[in-house]
Amino acid sequence: MAKLTKTSVFKAQRPNNVETPMEKTTRIVRKMVEEEADQRQAKNERLRVARLEREANTPTKPSR
Repeated sequence: MAKLTKTSVFKAQRPNNVETPMEKTTRIVRKMVEEEADQRQAKNERLRVARLEREANTPTKPSR
């Protein structure tokens, strides 16, 4: 049992491995944001490659 002291008598003791609802929500939201960032980065890379390929295959117009 936990040692009772003047400062710990009236404080709620919770086990370290218990996840509060707020911690659960935070974990889920961070995972969602990270997944969205990964998808956005992959899309940007795909579009960049397509743009560079299109620019490489497009003949340049002669300047006057």
